Amino acid sequence: MHILLTNDDGYHASGIQTLYRSLRSLTEHDISIVAPAGERSATGHSITLFHPLFVIEHDLDSHQKGFAVSGTPSDCVKLAIQGGLITKPDLLISGINQGSNLGTDVFYSGTVSAAMEGVILGVPSLAVSLANYQFKDFEPSTVYLAKHLDYIIKRHKKGLMNINFPGKPQSKWAGAKVTRLGKAIYDNVFERRVDPHGRAYYWQCGNRAEDLEEDTDLRAIQEDFISITPMHSDLTDFKEIEPWKKYFNTSNSLLDNGV
Repeated sequence: MHILLTNDDGYHASGIQTLYRSLRSLTEHDISIVAPAGERSATGHSITLFHPLFVIEHDLDSHQKGFAVSGTPSDCVKLAIQGGLITKPDLLISGINQGSNLGTDVFYSGTVSAAMEGVILGVPSLAVSLANYQFKDFEPSTVYLAKHLDYIIKRHKKGLMNINFPGKPQSKWAGAKVTRLGKAIYDNVFERRVDPHGRAYYWQCGNRAEDLEEDTDLRAIQEDFISITPMHSDLTDFKEIEPWKKYFNTSNSLLDNGV
């Protein structure tokens, strides 16, 4: 099986490089890396349209190559799969990210967006994060993922799985839980300042108010569990389709008459 690794922390980030080493040593899969050349956190699902994408090639092994791309995480996935940098992968893993991707924060996450781009292009994907900015030991999380990867591959045929590991030594993990997305709502504050040229600028900051209901990813991580959340790319609210159809579904003849 061919696995594509990407991230939003950059090609040379410790997370993705540790994940590559763990997968190479503990599995028999072919591994490619196509990742941003530098830090691209919180870029969401943005893509580059008005600038060229530059690529630096790196040697990985005798089978696959690595590529550092000047664009966003989603650019990397598009270029890898649609631009012919690599053969189409059977699985995409985005990460392992430094810092959590939990609750509604996934909508801003470059890590999750790269995985979702894989889903859109027909590749089952995992977004993987270490839920701590200070804890730097990625190996326990990557080894855990490598050991369970064959089961995940067998069961995970489409869509996205968002996985967050506790940001502490494995001896302190409480276990693993399958969860739903919680609500991460920020009480944002915009501090206004003025630069030496008299131009106003703003710093955004704030505190996160977390939804700690029993079955959420936020609650699981707070209690030191690995959080595993199945996701998909279809945001349609299917329960609301029929009620809205009754009012808005009309024929062209009625529209032409101003109805």
